[in-house]
Amino acid sequence: MTYGEVIANKEFRALWCGQGFSLIGDQLAQVALAVLVYSRTQSALATAAVYALTYLPTIVGGPLLAGLADRFARRRVMIVCDLLRALLVALMAVPGMPFTVLCVLVFFVVLLSAPFSAARAALLPEILEGDRYVAGTALQNMTNQAIQMLGFAAGGAMIATMGPYRALALDAATFLASALILVSGVRQHDASTHSDGSKPSMWAMTKAGAVLVFGDRKLRTLVMFSWLCCFYVLPEGLAAPYAAELADGTIPVEVITGLLMAAMPTGTVLGAFVFGRFVSASGRLRMMGWMAMLSCAPLIVCVLRPPLAVVLTLWVLSGIGGAYQLAANAAFVQCIPAERRGQAFGLVYSGLMAAQGIGILVGGFAAEKLGPEPVVALSGITGVTAAAVLAMVWTESRGEIVAKVRAQATA
Repeated sequence: MTYGEVIANKEFRALWCGQGFSLIGDQLAQVALAVLVYSRTQSALATAAVYALTYLPTIVGGPLLAGLADRFARRRVMIVCDLLRALLVALMAVPGMPFTVLCVLVFFVVLLSAPFSAARAALLPEILEGDRYVAGTALQNMTNQAIQMLGFAAGGAMIATMGPYRALALDAATFLASALILVSGVRQHDASTHSDGSKPSMWAMTKAGAVLVFGDRKLRTLVMFSWLCCFYVLPEGLAAPYAAELADGTIPVEVITGLLMAAMPTGTVLGAFVFGRFVSASGRLRMMGWMAMLSCAPLIVCVLRPPLAVVLTLWVLSGIGGAYQLAANAAFVQCIPAERRGQAFGLVYSGLMAAQGIGILVGGFAAEKLGPEPVVALSGITGVTAAAVLAMVWTESRGEIVAKVRAQATA
C-alpha cells in the first residue's frame, strides 16, 4: 500500500491536513510560551511548570473525556474541540494577560486535546481499512514529527521577529483552519453503540477501556514503552533555560531555544524513515528495546556541558531512538478491537501526556538547584535503566504479537 493511495482518500486528507495545521500552531505556541514565561520570570521552574501544563490536564479529565469520542459523532467532537481551543488561545494572545490566567487557559486548551485526539484515532480506522490504516498511521506520525521539527526550528526565529503574542494569535487561527477543513472534508460517522443499540456511560467506557489495556501483559508492556518518552522529552521543557546557559551573544536565545526544541523531532523523522523503510514489521518489534535505550543514552553526555553543536547532535540521536514509538503504536493498534480503539487510545494518550508533564515538572524543580545540563543527564540515566528493564520483559512476551503482525502483513 503506497502513501499516494492513502492520500487519495478525501476524508484522510482532511484529517491529515487539519491535524497538520493545528500542530504547526501548537509548536509555535509552545516556543512562544517558553520564551514569554522565561522572559517574565527568569525561572527554569516557572518555565517548566507552564510547559508541563501542556501535559498535566490529561490527569484530571483525559481518561473520562476521551469517552466522548465513542459516545458522540467523532467528527462533531473534533470540530467543537477545535472551535473551543481557537477561542481559548485567542484569549491567551491578549497582551498583558496575567500569568495565572494564562496558566488556566493553557490547562483547558490541553484538556480539550484529549477528546479531539481520541476521536481522530477512533475515526481513522473507519476511513482507512487494512493496510491502508497502517500506511495512514505511519504517514501521520512522520508528518507530525516533521512539523514539530520545522515548527520549533522556525518558531524561535519567527517569535524573535513577530513576538510571542502574535504567535499565539496565529495558533488560534490554525485551530479555526482545522475546524473548517474537517467540516468540508469529513463526512458524519455514527457514534459507537453496543450490540443492543444503547450507548454506554462515559464511566463504563473508561472502566472497560482500562481493563482492556492494562489487563493484558503484552499490552501493558507496549503502554510502558510509550510512556518511556517522559524521560527523553524532558529536555524540551528545559529548552529555554538550557538555551540561556548556551548563549554567548552570537545567536539570539530565542533562536537557540527553537533549535533545541526542534532537535529531537528532527531525529525522530530520520529514525522513522530508516526504521520504517528498511526494517521489517517483525524486525521493528525485535529492535524496540535497543531503540528505546538509544532514545535516552545520548542525554547522559550533557553532564559534560558540551557546546551547542554537540548538544544538538546528542538530542537528534535521542530523537532517532524515539522512532521505536512507531513500532509500539502499530503493534498496540493491531491488538486492540477496532470498536474499542477510541477509548483505549484515549487512555494511553492521557497517561502519555501525564507522564511527560510530571517528568518536565520534576525536571524544572531539579534544574532550579542543579542547572539544566545535569538534570538532562540524570533523565537519560534513569530512562536507559527503565528501557533496559522493559526490553527484558518485552523479549519474553513479544512472540505472540510478532506472529500476529506477520500474519496481518501477509493477509
